[in-house]
Amino acid sequence: MNDLYDRHRAVLPDWLALYYEDPLEITHGEGRHVWDAEGRRYLDFFGGILTTMTAHALPEVTKAVSEQAARIIHSSTLYLNRPMVELAERIAQLSGIPDARVFFTTSGTEANDTALLLATAYRRSNTVLAMRNSYHGRSFSTVGITGNRSWSPSSLSPLQTLYVHGGVRTRGPFAHLDDAGFVAACVDDLKDLLGHTRPPAALIAEPVQGVGGFTSPPDGLYAAFRDVLKEHGILWIADEVQTGWGRTGDHFWGWQAHGRSGPPDIVTFAKGIGNGMSVGGVIARAEIMNCLDANSISTFGGTQITMAAALANLNHLVEHDLQGNARRVGGLLIERLRAVAAGLPGVREVRGRGLMIGVELARPGTDEADPQAAAAVLEAAREGGLLIGKGGGHDTSALRIAPPLSLTVAEAEEGAAILADALRAAH
Repeated sequence: MNDLYDRHRAVLPDWLALYYEDPLEITHGEGRHVWDAEGRRYLDFFGGILTTMTAHALPEVTKAVSEQAARIIHSSTLYLNRPMVELAERIAQLSGIPDARVFFTTSGTEANDTALLLATAYRRSNTVLAMRNSYHGRSFSTVGITGNRSWSPSSLSPLQTLYVHGGVRTRGPFAHLDDAGFVAACVDDLKDLLGHTRPPAALIAEPVQGVGGFTSPPDGLYAAFRDVLKEHGILWIADEVQTGWGRTGDHFWGWQAHGRSGPPDIVTFAKGIGNGMSVGGVIARAEIMNCLDANSISTFGGTQITMAAALANLNHLVEHDLQGNARRVGGLLIERLRAVAAGLPGVREVRGRGLMIGVELARPGTDEADPQAAAAVLEAAREGGLLIGKGGGHDTSALRIAPPLSLTVAEAEEGAAILADALRAAH
């Protein structure tokens, strides 16, 4: 393994982060488990950063990929593509957006990049509203709107970005308010901000902030924002790269917790839909999607093999009600983790919904981030046979737990027990 690590460091960027003091090579997986190069098995509670959504080596996906690869792998968007049309039809129907059009990309970054292009072209404005503590990708434009310093290496941007309060319920100047007061204060802040700037193109927001540590506002915040945005003609972009496809359990899309004032104008997606294949995309009303007045194609977006995989994966997810499973098993997992956290002064909060759970760590007796504890828990969980993620924004550190949506009750109990031991060992 050291040889592979040395080779990695010799040819790949220094900023390409690796988990663990002794980095892990994952060689294969099945169900909710993966194996490393030494043959050790782990329960996977991070799924390749929320990407293995249904299961590792899901037979339906493996079969669809194999059969499609034997026919044709790729031809580009310059030709009619049956799997792409079929998947677009399913997604448009599930989107909740009237007269929806779908454009496929290869990643969430590229999906958000496209959404920003559409919104700024449609509105003829390069001003964008984004949430503090947000993350939207690693391209030039998406780094420019990311409200999380740890993931934003440049302040240069083609966009003027203004950051709004509300993505983090338990921190910031409004944290002391009750939910209704919190929403009202955030709406007042948005109204005030709009009085000081040129008309923005759009607000882009993750219903649950992923990299930021699985934080979220009270349900209904973005519906209240939408009422204000509509008055000004400002578009709402819901970044569903991590929250889409039923992961939150209560809803198929994260925005539906904020759906009182109607669906977003644009939805972006990626990660879980491909179950590991490189699939992203944008859903928008036809008038917005069709607003570009220059040619645009995608060489690899919508390629046949990834579309076949995503279609098989989506069919499996819907037919087996994995959203319902995420709600039931995720609820159990959050309960178990909250019971453990109650006796640990270093755990500030256990939050989340469905199978998207954050455990925020802080130095005991303070609200200060404890990144050393987060790293220690990550290592101890691995030692116990469990893989989890981490994240956080301004002065926060959080563990990120997002297993495949087919997680069983027994696996949830097993993972909670391993994580409980890891948290106790770190504190």
